[in-house]
Amino acid sequence: MSEVQAAATLETSATILFVDDEANILSSLKRLFRPLGYRIFTAESGAQGLEIMERETVDLVISDMRMPEMNGAQFLEKVREHWPDTVRILLTGYAEISATIEAINKGQIYRYVSKPWEDNDITLIVKHALQQKILERKTNRLEELTRKQNEELKDLNAHLEEKVQARTEEVRQTMGFLEAANEKLKKNFITSVRVFSNLIEMRNPSKAGHSRRVAELARTLAQNMGMSAAEVQDTFIAGLLLDIGKIGLQDRLLDKPFNSLNVEERTEVVKYPVKGEMALMALEQLHGAAKLIRSHRERFDGTGFPDRVSGLSIPLGARILALAEDYDITLMGTSFVKPVKPADASLMIQDGKGKRYDPMVVDAFLNEIGKTRSATDNTSELTLRCGQVLPGMTLSRDLITQSGEMLLSKGHVLNEQIIEQINGFERMDGHPLTIYVHAKK
Repeated sequence: MSEVQAAATLETSATILFVDDEANILSSLKRLFRPLGYRIFTAESGAQGLEIMERETVDLVISDMRMPEMNGAQFLEKVREHWPDTVRILLTGYAEISATIEAINKGQIYRYVSKPWEDNDITLIVKHALQQKILERKTNRLEELTRKQNEELKDLNAHLEEKVQARTEEVRQTMGFLEAANEKLKKNFITSVRVFSNLIEMRNPSKAGHSRRVAELARTLAQNMGMSAAEVQDTFIAGLLLDIGKIGLQDRLLDKPFNSLNVEERTEVVKYPVKGEMALMALEQLHGAAKLIRSHRERFDGTGFPDRVSGLSIPLGARILALAEDYDITLMGTSFVKPVKPADASLMIQDGKGKRYDPMVVDAFLNEIGKTRSATDNTSELTLRCGQVLPGMTLSRDLITQSGEMLLSKGHVLNEQIIEQINGFERMDGHPLTIYVHAKK
């Protein structure tokens, strides 16, 4: 209810008590105020008025001054003592000035009205008195609300720094949990891709470990060439899944050099990059890698496949993968071509600069090869057998079986259970495993 509505309600439904020892005065007052909607009580003495006050909530009292036993000043004084919120008005004659002053001092009356009164004057006095009562109530409520708010504000200020620190710590912990969960998801995702890559290579056991080596080299080159973290990851994943489109090729076509294929065979082979892209398009996280797989057989001079694009129109990740794949294939050889030494493979890459390969990628590759050779003499890696590994050691390379299957990915921290599982696999497979771990500094 609004303040205006509250005022209107109080003015029309307020309770008024008239106290006078003359019945005709009481009757006159009742006739005057009853049509205005007030709830009215009357008393013929101060004692009777106090009895009514005890059992009823009275908003305003109008009392005559001259009454036997207890005059108006004495009555209103008692009203002030027990019901200070009740508005007090005194009816008095011209000859009662000294008594009126007493009532003002002791009863703290709102107004006094001289007899005989003017009807319009006395009704306006009552109306204004009730309006003032509303204003006082509103003021009191506002003061109480202000007091409570000030106390709450004082308490808030006193504990604000503590609450901010607590909330900051909660947010920090939550962010830590989210970051840890996100890192775990990313690691599990990459591990799943590695496992899937391993399954793809089981289609052609002679190339065991090929996609893993291509992916590692491509990732290093992508990082060295300033690609973003997302682009580096797309390049790495594309390297792992580079041959996914070859799953449907016939066995005789898997290692056969492209130049030795007949027209029908070439028509079938050139489709595999597109098929690889299509195989991954259902997974949104692999869309970036899928585009690189489509373009990794393009040549810088525009004579590649499937789209015959050239130069910088080929995605940088695909240009990197083209070099990394050819380098690894050259090192390991195929059914038709013997493997070559790293130095000779590097010369072959140099010969393709500007033709098959992007010159900037070739320069980055040669720089990386130089750093790798220099770091070989200062390796911080240990080569161990199963019986030598201890809990807490971290793999510096993927753990690969003799047949090329990946058991654990690089960076995995070994524990007693994992070591026991490795021992069990080695006993079952019948071939010793070579385990590479980071040497403690």
